[in-house]
Amino acid sequence: MSEQIKEGATTEVGDVGLPEDLARADLYGLIARLFHKAPDQELLNQIATSIPDGQEAQAEDAPLAKVWHSVVEVAKSNSAKAWHDEFDLNFISVGRPNVVLNGSFYMAGHLNEKPLVDIRRALETFGLESAEEVTETEDHLSALCEVMRYLIAGDDVEISNLTNQRVFFNAHIRPWYDELCDAIEGIPEMHLYHPVAALTREFLAIEGQSFDMI
Repeated sequence: MSEQIKEGATTEVGDVGLPEDLARADLYGLIARLFHKAPDQELLNQIATSIPDGQEAQAEDAPLAKVWHSVVEVAKSNSAKAWHDEFDLNFISVGRPNVVLNGSFYMAGHLNEKPLVDIRRALETFGLESAEEVTETEDHLSALCEVMRYLIAGDDVEISNLTNQRVFFNAHIRPWYDELCDAIEGIPEMHLYHPVAALTREFLAIEGQSFDMI
Protein backbone atom coordinates (compact mmCIF):
# COMPACT_ATOMS: atom_id res chain seq x y z
CA MET A 1 0.00 0.00 0.00
CA SER A 2 2.97 2.33 0.43
CA GLU A 3 6.71 2.45 0.08
CA GLN A 4 7.35 2.25 3.80
CA ILE A 5 4.39 0.77 5.65
CA LYS A 6 2.46 -2.33 4.73
CA GLU A 7 -0.42 -4.17 6.28
CA GLY A 8 -0.28 -7.55 7.88
CA ALA A 9 -3.49 -8.30 5.98
CA THR A 10 -4.14 -7.78 2.29
CA THR A 11 -6.39 -4.73 2.46
CA GLU A 12 -5.30 -1.88 0.18
CA VAL A 13 -5.89 1.83 0.47
CA GLY A 14 -9.18 2.48 -1.28
CA ASP A 15 -11.25 5.44 -2.37
CA VAL A 16 -12.15 8.05 0.20
CA GLY A 17 -15.73 9.15 0.58
CA LEU A 18 -15.18 12.93 0.91
CA PRO A 19 -13.09 15.03 -1.51
CA GLU A 20 -11.39 16.83 1.38
CA ASP A 21 -10.31 13.49 2.84
CA LEU A 22 -8.91 12.42 -0.52
CA ALA A 23 -6.97 15.68 -0.68
CA ARG A 24 -5.65 15.14 2.86
CA ALA A 25 -4.56 11.60 2.08
CA ASP A 26 -2.85 12.74 -1.13
CA LEU A 27 -0.96 15.52 0.67
CA TYR A 28 0.22 13.15 3.40
CA GLY A 29 1.36 10.83 0.62
CA LEU A 30 3.27 13.60 -1.15
CA ILE A 31 5.01 14.76 2.03
CA ALA A 32 5.94 11.14 2.75
CA ARG A 33 7.38 10.78 -0.74
CA LEU A 34 9.40 14.01 -0.60
CA PHE A 35 11.01 13.09 2.71
CA HIS A 36 11.56 9.44 1.81
CA LYS A 37 13.78 10.21 -1.17
CA ALA A 38 14.46 13.06 -3.53
CA PRO A 39 11.75 13.58 -6.17
CA ASP A 40 12.44 12.29 -9.66
CA GLN A 41 11.70 14.36 -12.74
CA GLU A 42 8.31 12.73 -13.24
CA LEU A 43 7.14 13.81 -9.80
CA LEU A 44 8.58 17.30 -10.26
CA ASN A 45 6.69 17.61 -13.54
CA GLN A 46 3.46 16.54 -11.84
CA ILE A 47 3.95 19.17 -9.14
CA ALA A 48 4.94 21.84 -11.66
CA THR A 49 1.81 21.32 -13.78
CA SER A 50 -0.58 21.33 -10.81
CA ILE A 51 -0.93 25.10 -11.24
CA PRO A 52 -1.34 26.52 -14.78
CA ASP A 53 1.43 28.77 -16.10
CA GLY A 54 0.83 32.42 -15.33
CA GLN A 55 -1.36 31.75 -12.31
CA GLU A 56 0.43 33.47 -9.47
CA ALA A 57 -0.31 33.24 -5.77
CA GLN A 58 -2.79 35.93 -4.76
CA ALA A 59 -2.73 38.02 -1.60
CA GLU A 60 -6.11 36.61 -0.59
CA ASP A 61 -5.05 32.99 -1.09
CA ALA A 62 -5.19 30.74 1.96
CA PRO A 63 -1.80 30.11 3.61
CA LEU A 64 -1.74 26.49 2.43
CA ALA A 65 -2.32 27.61 -1.17
CA LYS A 66 0.50 30.15 -0.90
CA VAL A 67 3.06 27.64 0.31
CA TRP A 68 1.92 25.20 -2.37
CA HIS A 69 2.68 27.86 -4.99
CA SER A 70 6.21 28.07 -3.56
CA VAL A 71 6.66 24.31 -3.86
CA VAL A 72 5.43 24.45 -7.46
CA GLU A 73 7.94 27.20 -8.29
CA VAL A 74 10.96 25.29 -6.98
CA ALA A 75 9.73 22.15 -8.75
CA LYS A 76 9.55 24.08 -12.03
CA SER A 77 12.90 25.80 -11.75
CA ASN A 78 15.20 23.07 -10.39
CA SER A 79 16.29 19.76 -11.86
CA ALA A 80 15.86 16.37 -10.27
CA LYS A 81 19.64 16.26 -9.81
CA ALA A 82 19.56 19.48 -7.78
CA TRP A 83 16.86 17.99 -5.54
CA HIS A 84 18.84 14.76 -5.23
CA ASP A 85 22.02 16.62 -4.28
CA GLU A 86 20.26 18.71 -1.63
CA PHE A 87 18.47 15.67 -0.20
CA ASP A 88 21.65 13.60 0.08
CA LEU A 89 23.70 16.46 1.50
CA ASN A 90 21.27 17.21 4.31
CA PHE A 91 19.25 14.08 5.06
CA ILE A 92 21.73 11.27 4.32
CA SER A 93 24.89 10.69 6.33
CA VAL A 94 27.01 7.90 7.74
CA GLY A 95 26.94 9.83 11.01
CA ARG A 96 24.33 12.34 12.07
CA PRO A 97 22.88 14.17 9.05
CA ASN A 98 22.34 17.92 8.95
CA VAL A 99 18.63 17.32 9.52
CA VAL A 100 17.25 14.29 11.34
CA LEU A 101 13.84 13.11 10.10
CA ASN A 102 13.01 10.83 13.05
CA GLY A 103 10.57 11.77 15.77
CA SER A 104 12.55 10.08 18.55
CA PHE A 105 15.38 12.55 18.06
CA TYR A 106 13.11 15.52 18.75
CA MET A 107 10.91 13.93 21.39
CA ALA A 108 13.58 12.09 23.39
CA GLY A 109 16.90 13.59 22.29
CA HIS A 110 18.20 10.38 20.75
CA LEU A 111 17.27 7.91 18.04
CA ASN A 112 15.62 4.57 18.81
CA GLU A 113 14.15 5.74 22.09
CA LYS A 114 10.73 5.24 23.73
CA PRO A 115 8.80 7.24 21.09
CA LEU A 116 9.81 4.61 18.53
CA VAL A 117 8.59 1.82 20.81
CA ASP A 118 5.27 3.62 21.25
CA ILE A 119 4.86 4.00 17.48
CA ARG A 120 5.54 0.31 16.92
CA ARG A 121 2.89 -0.58 19.47
CA ALA A 122 0.40 1.68 17.72
CA LEU A 123 1.20 0.14 14.34
CA GLU A 124 0.72 -3.32 15.78
CA THR A 125 -2.79 -2.42 16.89
CA PHE A 126 -3.51 -1.21 13.34
CA GLY A 127 -2.14 -4.40 11.80
CA LEU A 128 0.67 -2.47 10.07
CA GLU A 129 4.36 -3.14 9.81
CA SER A 130 7.35 -1.71 7.97
CA ALA A 131 8.00 -2.98 4.48
CA GLU A 132 10.98 -5.35 4.47
CA GLU A 133 13.05 -3.25 2.06
CA VAL A 134 12.76 -0.06 4.14
CA THR A 135 15.81 0.89 6.17
CA GLU A 136 14.32 3.86 8.07
CA THR A 137 12.66 3.23 11.42
CA GLU A 138 8.94 3.73 11.93
CA ASP A 139 9.40 7.15 13.56
CA HIS A 140 10.69 8.61 10.29
CA LEU A 141 8.43 11.44 9.11
CA SER A 142 7.68 9.76 5.79
CA ALA A 143 6.59 6.55 7.53
CA LEU A 144 4.35 8.47 9.93
CA CYS A 145 2.73 10.36 7.05
CA GLU A 146 2.07 7.06 5.28
CA VAL A 147 0.33 5.80 8.40
CA MET A 148 -1.84 8.92 8.47
CA ARG A 149 -2.62 8.39 4.82
CA TYR A 150 -3.80 4.88 5.60
CA LEU A 151 -5.85 6.01 8.60
CA ILE A 152 -7.62 8.44 6.28
CA ALA A 153 -7.97 6.31 3.15
CA GLY A 154 -8.01 2.69 4.27
CA ASP A 155 -11.02 0.47 3.66
CA ASP A 156 -11.30 -0.92 7.21
CA VAL A 157 -13.36 1.65 9.10
CA GLU A 158 -12.49 -0.08 12.39
CA ILE A 159 -8.92 1.15 11.82
CA SER A 160 -9.18 3.98 9.30
CA ASN A 161 -11.30 6.49 11.16
CA LEU A 162 -11.14 9.98 12.55
CA THR A 163 -10.53 8.90 16.13
CA ASN A 164 -7.42 6.90 15.24
CA GLN A 165 -6.20 9.74 13.04
CA ARG A 166 -6.49 12.22 15.90
CA VAL A 167 -4.85 9.97 18.49
CA PHE A 168 -1.98 8.93 16.23
CA PHE A 169 -1.32 12.46 14.99
CA ASN A 170 -1.37 14.02 18.45
CA ALA A 171 0.90 11.35 19.93
CA HIS A 172 3.47 10.79 17.18
CA ILE A 173 3.60 13.78 14.81
CA ARG A 174 2.29 16.88 16.53
CA PRO A 175 4.91 17.07 19.33
CA TRP A 176 7.88 17.52 16.98
CA TYR A 177 7.08 18.51 13.41
CA ASP A 178 7.64 22.22 14.16
CA GLU A 179 11.18 21.51 15.37
CA LEU A 180 11.90 19.53 12.22
CA CYS A 181 10.66 22.35 10.01
CA ASP A 182 12.73 24.82 12.05
CA ALA A 183 15.81 22.65 11.49
CA ILE A 184 15.28 22.61 7.72
CA GLU A 185 14.57 26.33 7.50
CA GLY A 186 17.62 27.01 9.66
CA ILE A 187 19.97 25.87 6.89
CA PRO A 188 20.15 28.76 4.39
CA GLU A 189 21.72 26.67 1.62
CA MET A 190 18.84 24.19 1.74
CA HIS A 191 16.59 26.30 -0.45
CA LEU A 192 14.66 23.54 -2.27
CA TYR A 193 13.32 21.95 0.89
CA HIS A 194 12.45 25.27 2.55
CA PRO A 195 9.11 25.43 0.68
CA VAL A 196 8.54 21.73 1.42
CA ALA A 197 9.08 22.43 5.12
CA ALA A 198 6.70 25.39 4.93
CA LEU A 199 4.07 23.21 3.23
CA THR A 200 4.56 20.51 5.86
CA ARG A 201 4.28 22.97 8.74
CA GLU A 202 1.16 24.67 7.38
CA PHE A 203 -0.63 21.45 6.50
CA LEU A 204 0.12 19.77 9.82
CA ALA A 205 -0.92 22.91 11.71
CA ILE A 206 -4.27 22.78 9.93
CA GLU A 207 -4.56 19.10 10.80
CA GLY A 208 -3.92 19.87 14.47
CA GLN A 209 -6.49 22.65 14.51
CA SER A 210 -9.05 20.38 12.90
CA PHE A 211 -8.44 17.57 15.39
CA ASP A 212 -8.81 20.06 18.26
CA MET A 213 -12.35 20.76 17.07
CA ILE A 214 -13.42 17.12 17.33
